[in-house]
Amino acid sequence: MPPRFGAHVSTAGGVSKAFGRAASIGCEAMQIFTRNNSRWHSKPLEPKEIERWWTLAGELDIRPVASHASYLINLSSPKPDLWRKSIDAFVDELQRAEALGLLGVVVHPGSHMGEGETWGISRIAAALDQCHERTAGFQTLTLLETTAGTGQHLGYRFEQLGAMREQCAQPQRVAVCFDTCHVLAAGYDFRNAAGYANVMQAFDEHIGLDLLKCFHFNDSKFDLGSRKDRHEHIGKGYVGLDAFRLIINDPRFVHVPMLLETPKSKDLHEDVENLAVLRGLVENQN
Repeated sequence: MPPRFGAHVSTAGGVSKAFGRAASIGCEAMQIFTRNNSRWHSKPLEPKEIERWWTLAGELDIRPVASHASYLINLSSPKPDLWRKSIDAFVDELQRAEALGLLGVVVHPGSHMGEGETWGISRIAAALDQCHERTAGFQTLTLLETTAGTGQHLGYRFEQLGAMREQCAQPQRVAVCFDTCHVLAAGYDFRNAAGYANVMQAFDEHIGLDLLKCFHFNDSKFDLGSRKDRHEHIGKGYVGLDAFRLIINDPRFVHVPMLLETPKSKDLHEDVENLAVLRGLVENQN
């Protein structure tokens, strides 16, 4: 059974609109924003829109679905006001995702803004504890995303992500999203079989492969260790097709959604092309 491929899809006009867009380009899974990603406050999801979402979810075999949290959120901020606003915003993200039955909310862990990595990791765990206390009993996961390590952003080392989770009071609420561009930019070389085995072993040691719940499939405009987050079309950058082939045909990830975040225009033809490239890498699987 091949893995389920998809893309980040627009929710313009209502979250339920994402299903039609995803279906039109051949998605089997998808990622969405459930709120405006560049504002602190957004209107609540309307009950009728939630109802339409569930109706379409039952009719279309597009699953699982993840959401991506607002880029404004910084759960590691040393500024009390920004930290509190980030916690409130992420609680809202989790509430929206739970209402829609989503796999999880992908979030960039945050920047320590000069306070140091150890301090920043603890700050993130403390923030997540508050978020999880306020969303008790939720099934939706917090999906910490691997980052490129630009500036003072945390999450570019597997050890950091593992420590964030371990310091949480409810670690079972936390899993990880593996972004291929970010991981390469952070200095992990998984572009050949030996390197791939080493990177996945390191992930397993510091986090656990069973906690890898989502892939962001992005090629990279910059080479290994650049610490730059610049996405490129599949096979057109420094990640290369061999790396994607290794992940796609790894039986450990057959149930993990593989989602594009590559550049796109309004007609989404780039997503169609990138999905075709990915499906062309699938080897015979019995």
